[in-house]
Amino acid sequence: MSLLGPGRRVHVVGVGGAGMGALAQLLIERGCIVSGSDAQDSIALSELAQAGVRVSVGHRAQHVEDVEVLTWSPAVGEDNVELVAGRAHGVMLVPRAQALASLVQDQATIGLAGTHGKTTATSMMALVLAAAGRDDSRLIGAPVRGLGPGGHWGPDGLVLEVDESYGTFEPLALSALGLLNVEADHLDHYGTEAALEAAFGRLIERVSGPVVAWDEPGARRAAAHATREVTWVSRGPNTPWRVGDVRLERRGSHFVLDGAARVAIRLAVTGAHNVANAAICATLALSLGLEEMAVVAGLARFQGAPRRFDFRGRWRGADVYEDYAHLPGEVAAALAGARAAGYQDVTAVFQPHRYSRTRRLAEDFADSFVDAARVVVMDVYSAGEVDPGDVSGRLVMDALRRAHPELECTYVAQRDDVIAFLEASRVVGDALVLLGAGDVGELAGELVERS
Repeated sequence: MSLLGPGRRVHVVGVGGAGMGALAQLLIERGCIVSGSDAQDSIALSELAQAGVRVSVGHRAQHVEDVEVLTWSPAVGEDNVELVAGRAHGVMLVPRAQALASLVQDQATIGLAGTHGKTTATSMMALVLAAAGRDDSRLIGAPVRGLGPGGHWGPDGLVLEVDESYGTFEPLALSALGLLNVEADHLDHYGTEAALEAAFGRLIERVSGPVVAWDEPGARRAAAHATREVTWVSRGPNTPWRVGDVRLERRGSHFVLDGAARVAIRLAVTGAHNVANAAICATLALSLGLEEMAVVAGLARFQGAPRRFDFRGRWRGADVYEDYAHLPGEVAAALAGARAAGYQDVTAVFQPHRYSRTRRLAEDFADSFVDAARVVVMDVYSAGEVDPGDVSGRLVMDALRRAHPELECTYVAQRDDVIAFLEASRVVGDALVLLGAGDVGELAGELVERS
């Protein structure tokens, strides 16, 4: 029997997280008997319960009784009561990375990797595969609009959002890979940017089929660690596949992909970063032999990933967007996308994510907001990290002010004070973009409700 094959009794610790919830959804559809627990109740738990997962709020030793396999998120501590009980009862303990490796071993797997854009690109690829008439399994960190949950079991293969955090992708040997970018992140695990790039290089080396990558410095440095051939895509003239005739609109974009074929592609989302994501998906799909019509139709169906330049409504005449961007390159791409879509007066509200990341990258954010007219920086969203006492959102604010004294910047530490500040300032512009991987996005709904 496969490690996570049909009939297995599997318990998922931390099932409320997007990645672990998608795994539970896939396993229940595969025919496993799945239970799961999380520290807090959530909408995700209710949706998993409706799908057939036996969910519990709170972690207790009795949850792992009569369980064969126990898997958990890297965010779960080794002293978790369910892990301790599982060890004591001889339950098979399978960390998330090993669980993913088992699924990749069971099915030919197309992976989309990079330090940002993975959810978007993997969702695009899932839609392309569906347009080709295939029923592939998928593991994606968000639902795919127009297709279904982020976790699904199908017989034709697996499309996987490849997670680099905590070294999760180290055991994976993929059948095909699309590499979007490599930017400094998760350095609390890797230590240095060079070590992160080397890990991506090892991922490339293990791929048995085509590897397609966007031509950017981090990806180039990562590929230098591998001997595998990489097919490069860019907006320049010197790569085998080229992106041209780009037109960005507020609710869509158009471009032409030119290489072994010439393909006109239309997206229902804007942004140069989405054009790059779509170009990687299209090139990889064509390299795998998928029909051009399926590529065009699948990408046209992409309606955006939740919290990725997600239009939420209007407030005081401004279009309100929520974006998960929390790295310097992601923030710059989101705001450049807003500018390219025609917005001339953008207000950005940014919530730094994790103390460790903020300490390392504060100076790197200095040039990320140049396409905004004004910036509000909040305090750090801890994401479970212990406050060291000497790191706050002011580090990002100070870096911004030193690099761009002409930019209107304000520090509003608490999320609950941001709306009051925006209302008092009376200047919002034509777009309000809420940026960060914490709870800053909740402000979008609150603002739109007030309009």
